[in-house]
Amino acid sequence: MTTSTNGEERILVCLSTSPSNIKVINAAVKMSKAFNATLTAIYIKPTNSEAISETDRLRLQNNINYAEQNGASVTTVIGDNIPVLIAEFAHISGTTKIVIGRSGSGSHHFWNKISLTEQITISAPSVDVYIIPDSVAELKIQNLKKNITSQIKPTIKDAIITTLLLLASTCIGVLLNMLGFSEANIIMAFLLGVLIISVTTVSPLYSVLSSLISVLLFNWFFIEPKFSFHTYEPEYLVTFVIMLTSSLITDTLANKLKANARHSAREAFRAKVLFDTNQLLQKADNADNVLKITAKQAITLLDRDVTIYSIDGNNNINQSIRFNSLNLQGNTNLPENEKSEIIHWVFNNRKPAGLHFDDYSDEKSQYYPIGINSHCYGVISLHLNGKTPEAFECSVLMSILGECALALESLRNAAEKEQASVIARNEQLRSNLLRSISHDIRTPLTSISGNASNLIYHYKHLDDATLEYIFSDIYSDSEWLIDLVENLLSISRIENGQMELHLTTEIMNDVIDEAMKHIDKNASLHNITVTNSDELLLAKMDSRLIMQVLINLINNAIKNTQTGSEIHIENCQIDDNIVVTVSDNGPGISDDNKAHIFEMFFIGNNKIADGRRGLGLGLALCKSIIDAHNGTITLSDNTPHGCIFTFTLPAERIEINE
Repeated sequence: MTTSTNGEERILVCLSTSPSNIKVINAAVKMSKAFNATLTAIYIKPTNSEAISETDRLRLQNNINYAEQNGASVTTVIGDNIPVLIAEFAHISGTTKIVIGRSGSGSHHFWNKISLTEQITISAPSVDVYIIPDSVAELKIQNLKKNITSQIKPTIKDAIITTLLLLASTCIGVLLNMLGFSEANIIMAFLLGVLIISVTTVSPLYSVLSSLISVLLFNWFFIEPKFSFHTYEPEYLVTFVIMLTSSLITDTLANKLKANARHSAREAFRAKVLFDTNQLLQKADNADNVLKITAKQAITLLDRDVTIYSIDGNNNINQSIRFNSLNLQGNTNLPENEKSEIIHWVFNNRKPAGLHFDDYSDEKSQYYPIGINSHCYGVISLHLNGKTPEAFECSVLMSILGECALALESLRNAAEKEQASVIARNEQLRSNLLRSISHDIRTPLTSISGNASNLIYHYKHLDDATLEYIFSDIYSDSEWLIDLVENLLSISRIENGQMELHLTTEIMNDVIDEAMKHIDKNASLHNITVTNSDELLLAKMDSRLIMQVLINLINNAIKNTQTGSEIHIENCQIDDNIVVTVSDNGPGISDDNKAHIFEMFFIGNNKIADGRRGLGLGLALCKSIIDAHNGTITLSDNTPHGCIFTFTLPAERIEINE
């Protein structure tokens, strides 16, 4: 059993003018209740709907009303290729079951045309098709009407072609007769003329007439007595019958070949348009591009101006783009007030409207919803300019809109997945942050609390050296917490886009010297040296933030290297950049960790650091600040061991006018 993409059963019932269509609707209603499914009804409106009698029209309206009263949403589609339209609508709407009426009687021979239900089964193999027996008498009447109305009206052009070809066949016959050719050759000339008439004319009426007239012309010009419809030889009657039969068979075969050729050409064109549409939509990376591609493919198909209306979540038309069929350019313009009503109706009811539609009429345009399942993304308007689309064009257009809706659905699903991924990632970051904070600030807070307790209860019993040691510990732990909070606030402001840079031209040497005054108190346990450039190095920077970068890099080296390690800070100018390096001869960082060293909350596995682990914010903050200054920050290995952190800032040049 097939199911829709979201697991919901969707049943589609086909409406018709048949009196027994009520029986089909009742079966679909019962099935929808049994499967707890959504029920949709579709009516395929023929292009020559004006030929439908008033009785059938009233019966159809009653059937539509009955379906709506039983909870079905009714959709009308214009076209003559019923099985293809039903299959395409089922594909677009996510239908899992189709309920259709059909007569259960009637013989089937090898020359019979494939039945409607079999065509639907072939066109929609993944959908279950349920056949409800229909009225035999009514089915015969409908088939008779369909055969009558399907005849193409004769045209003056076909009459002229037929006359000229019959005249040419007669002239050829006269020429052959003068040259002494047999009557069989003359008959073949007339058969050739009938074949050419069958191929070149549209209406089958002229093919039949040419067959009859060819026999009469042959009798008039070539059978004794000539120039009369009498004959002296009775066997010529058999010749006439054979000639007429051959002409009719030739005509029938030629018409079938034309029909097959037209069908093949249309199918090839349909496949090409849909293939091109699918290929273009796969490359579209946003909804606007999808709608533009759809509009241009509709213009390629119909050669008419189209307008795409996008509708927001509040059911307001926020944009309309009209595409010109001459240059395929889109012009943005909101619709007129009188059109807004029909656009909202199409959007809300998920039904087409406009010219030749009964639900909501419009004399100049047709409007189609762009949607799939229960979601509608917009409305497309066809500006007909007095030229109604053919049934085949409507069929291909429905397929294009279906591809458009699927592409928009995929983009929407991708956006929802991305949003869910961002939410999950943010939740993970928040969880990591809370876990790290709760774990890492416990040690300094416990130390501060314990030292404060000693001071409260044992202050008078402690000597000066012990007091100084306790005060130093409290100060050290509070400074660590202050640095932590400052980094958290800075990271938060940068990530939210709230960090404002106050750029001024600063001397790099002065910034480094000022940063050295605020580094970790354990700096005295390491050999820290600074090599300033002899030149005056100027850079446009936010000095407060660059000082924080330097403090974080130096403190990072102090905390992650052994006591007595060598830490060296150096600055110079290379080309148009000020280059600052902070190097150490500590244990270094493994290659596996280098790729993540500037990521937020990445800590690594250094064993030399003291009991308080960092939160992995310092280096991430450094990268964010340097990136905001249009600089770069990198990590490389020191020789023979250790790390070198290098960051660059754009150099500032000052011109001195003497």
